[in-house]
Amino acid sequence: MAPKRAASSKKRKASDTDTEEGRTASPPARSTKKAKVTAATRDVEDTGLAPNRQPTNKVLPTRITFPPQGKNTTRIASWNISGLAASQKKGFKYYVEAEDPDVLILTETKEVNDEPVDPSLSDRFPYRYWSISERKTYSGTAVLSKHEPLSVDKTLPGHPDPSYVKGRIITLEFENYYLVATYVVNAGQKLKTMSEKKLWNQHFEVYIRDLDKKKPVIWGGDLNVAPTEKDLKNAKQNWNKTAGYTEEETSSFARILNPPDSAAGANKFVDIWRERHPEDRHYTYFSYRFNCRTKGIGWRLDMFVLSERIAERVKMCEIRSEIYGASDHCPVVLEIEGSL
Repeated sequence: MAPKRAASSKKRKASDTDTEEGRTASPPARSTKKAKVTAATRDVEDTGLAPNRQPTNKVLPTRITFPPQGKNTTRIASWNISGLAASQKKGFKYYVEAEDPDVLILTETKEVNDEPVDPSLSDRFPYRYWSISERKTYSGTAVLSKHEPLSVDKTLPGHPDPSYVKGRIITLEFENYYLVATYVVNAGQKLKTMSEKKLWNQHFEVYIRDLDKKKPVIWGGDLNVAPTEKDLKNAKQNWNKTAGYTEEETSSFARILNPPDSAAGANKFVDIWRERHPEDRHYTYFSYRFNCRTKGIGWRLDMFVLSERIAERVKMCEIRSEIYGASDHCPVVLEIEGSL
């Protein structure tokens, strides 16, 4: 179980301001030492850094501050919250207030069985779309937006089991882009659901290419794959044994980035964080077990993948490494030039 913040959620009051220093959201001070978050320095004063140079805090920092959004950009954030209700009790809203993205992708909302009524979200995001699994407390994906899309689709065309797709994908069409949010199928313990993962990959590869032929694609969410050995701590021990790092999964992802010669007319895609951070071994998921956060033992599963022809428009893409404790995942954020 994740460690809880010291203050009761009923007693918290947060401020949300845009200043020259950036966006800030401040829960009340805890009795422990204060930890200041700045995306520019990635310094967490009360915990230090893990061997891979990511922070080791296990609850959200007391003060969350990010640099201001770039002019004429759209900020998109993606976060696996590992259950909306649980995350809300551990400081979820303070990250949202500080980040204040134009679009927020949420994955693994889990306990959401009906579209939630949450003023902190509805006041900030007038356009909200939830894909809810038919299985209660399972999967779940949402896209919350300040901008109205032209259309919304919650299906994966061609997939033979629409009920299995529910809770895993939402596509928003905007004037300039398609935004695809996914909580991709997990291959399961001992790879027991690898057949379901292969079926998903088969249809998703076709789907994203079909979209890309019409207009550029921004694909984000928990993609449930560590693309290379740089994207998880213990690569050799996990290869072809652990969900997310198998030949089947990494090859499927690689085909999307670099289509084979047989895929005539198919365009390339870019894993934009990896392109901007070619050598960093930073992760977005740290198990609550075995002190993985402190040891820097994690996986990079949450990411943004873009049509190659728009990659140069991305002005920033970062893992919000300090935002840990409200979930066992850290958010990922990008800013892209212009409007959606």
